[in-house]
Amino acid sequence: MGFLDILLGRTKAVAPDLDQLFGLPSAALTLQAAAGFTPTGTGAVCFASVEGGAFAQAHQEVQELLDADAERTGPPVEVSRDEYGYSWLVSRREPDDLPALVSDLHAVNSALEGSGFGPQLLCSVVGFQDTGQRQLGLVYLYKRGTFYPFAPLAGEAQRRDNALELQVKATLADDLRIEQDLSRWFPIWGAPGL
Repeated sequence: MGFLDILLGRTKAVAPDLDQLFGLPSAALTLQAAAGFTPTGTGAVCFASVEGGAFAQAHQEVQELLDADAERTGPPVEVSRDEYGYSWLVSRREPDDLPALVSDLHAVNSALEGSGFGPQLLCSVVGFQDTGQRQLGLVYLYKRGTFYPFAPLAGEAQRRDNALELQVKATLADDLRIEQDLSRWFPIWGAPGL
């Protein structure tokens, strides 16, 4: 970073570190012990859809790769599109098999990145819930290499449980690279599994 960059407030982009996703299983143990949240077994990768044969081919290869897993139980990998036009590739595993779910999310991100579609990757999310059925997502921001909690309020029209999000931020500070800029804690309304 040069002197002009400092004066003009420009910063270097943070390179995505997909290996950060592998911190989720240990963070899940901390989250369960401190706040009573357990994995739901659902995770998803969100990406901006791109038209064209190359993207469709890469997308199909990723889906086939994950569906070929002989140990996968339950439904195959699903693709959905939200009301904002973003695509979600959804993987479901047994709730106690978070490492396999994280491997799925890592594989999707890596395959799309390796095919040249890294700029289309937005985030990955893993769902959690507590005994009171409160929902929580741990969201990995691809372009920032950080995580943040997203806690939609049940029965509320697009409202968040900010107190829970801040509690989870403090709880997981030693387990995950948490996004410190709260303005980047984007709501992911309608995300699969939340």
